Amino acid sequence: MSANSKPSYLGAFMVRPFPEPGRALRHCYRELHIAANGTAEQRKALGDLRMLPRPWDPSSIREPQLRRELWTWLDLVVSWLNAEYVWDVVGIIPPCWPRHPHLVHEIAVLADQRRSAGLGFNSDALEEWHRYALPAFTERGRTRLKDHCEEGHSDWPARARYSRHGADPAVQQRDTVFAHDEALMKPRGRDASESLRLHLIDTGNLNPDVVDLETGEILDCGNE
Repeated sequence: MSANSKPSYLGAFMVRPFPEPGRALRHCYRELHIAANGTAEQRKALGDLRMLPRPWDPSSIREPQLRRELWTWLDLVVSWLNAEYVWDVVGIIPPCWPRHPHLVHEIAVLADQRRSAGLGFNSDALEEWHRYALPAFTERGRTRLKDHCEEGHSDWPARARYSRHGADPAVQQRDTVFAHDEALMKPRGRDASESLRLHLIDTGNLNPDVVDLETGEILDCGNE
């Protein structure tokens, strides 16, 4: 290194900003904010709140263009996470993450929580993200992926077992267990309506001339 040259690490920012979601996703977040904090009139204008797209749950997004924008944002978040928070190779999120449904689900939640934490007016939420969300995600990724995708994407190791789960013999076996459990829940002996019938208990203070101990009927004593 010459006297006038700078170390390579001085050519980059110390930290990079968290990627911002695109315009359509920001609109989703505005609607979700209104759904949670808006007036009754504002909430009503949104229609069925259950149908609002939720970026942390990719399956809730059904519009193709918005879904593509979500994938683009999550890919930027993955690159940001790998650059800003990973030092050892075992913590790297693999480039084939879109082919791992468990990673897609978790990255969406992790990205949403990091975005929300960054909007806070103190560091509490970001500290929670650093302390719990990110380490838990990293540890689960190590446990699930292991070394399967180190040299490129590996086929799903559990595919054969999953296929057996959906095969006819396994389905029929589960249905048999379900039916047996249902049968155990049905009342036995007396009719179900009989078990719900009220009964009059004679404590020794009831006058059989006034109350029918069998039916509980009050007898007509007006002629006495």
